[in-house]
Amino acid sequence: MSRLESIDVVRLRWFVAVAQELHFARAAKSLHISRQKLSHTVIDLENELGTKLFVPGAQPTQLTDDGHAVLEQAREIIARSESAAGQEQPDGSTGLRVGFVPGVTVSKWTRIWGERFPEASLEVIALTQADQEAALHEGRVDMCFVRLPIDREGVSAIPLYREVPVVVVQKEHPLSVFDEVRMGDLTDERLQDTSDVDAIAAALELVAAAGGAAIVPHSLARLHHRRDLVYRPMLDVPDTEVALAWRTGHTSDLVEDFIGVVRGRSERSSRAPARAEENQPRKKSAAKKTSGRPAPVKKKPARRRGR
Repeated sequence: MSRLESIDVVRLRWFVAVAQELHFARAAKSLHISRQKLSHTVIDLENELGTKLFVPGAQPTQLTDDGHAVLEQAREIIARSESAAGQEQPDGSTGLRVGFVPGVTVSKWTRIWGERFPEASLEVIALTQADQEAALHEGRVDMCFVRLPIDREGVSAIPLYREVPVVVVQKEHPLSVFDEVRMGDLTDERLQDTSDVDAIAAALELVAAAGGAAIVPHSLARLHHRRDLVYRPMLDVPDTEVALAWRTGHTSDLVEDFIGVVRGRSERSSRAPARAEENQPRKKSAAKKTSGRPAPVKKKPARRRGR
């Protein structure tokens, strides 16, 4: 099973979660991913290793002999990975590792960082949303742009902005002529499951191939834009919120400096303590919101067109 060393640690963690729970639905819930995605990951892992890890059809779920062997090796690999990632950077470290989840654009902040702190390296790391909390707690990143909610135990977070959800439909769908859509307009529509943010591309592919609709954050609709699909803002679906998070006990000078960049402080402004900013009530006018709506060209609100 030497090939196990080359397998992504995230996939190994997912396998271990199933092996410990011996229940796919509970494991998927604990990982904040869909059961379907977890099942597909395990099947792919079995195909890659050329062996069955779980007894086919067994109720309740049971590990095979090979599954038990892989579980032990997977735990060792994960432990080594966490140990390496959790080692503290030496005092006077001149680098910062910042993770970001799909849909978050970090180019503006990395550019400003490079101009303002050329002596301090900045490594940006793309993460799946399912891995955002683990990456922080295990020390694989110093900070992370996350989608809320997250477990706040041992973690500080500054909410940055909200983004409206949009509904994605085929280009010729009747809803495509609407300026804005409400849930009542989707009563007769087949809604694709988009609870697993990391699998939204597959959900949109289903919309393109089989019809129906999918409700997703605006940034992810743009990220996975297809010419055969259109998206329209939803009016009565909760926004999603993006925040900058870091481990509470690791608020270093570099962390404070990056918070200043993201919060738009000027280069000469004094460094404000992050603890004084996090979780503070924000004035409505200060809460940024990314919108799926086109830039308004009229002062009066756009009318919704009936079906």
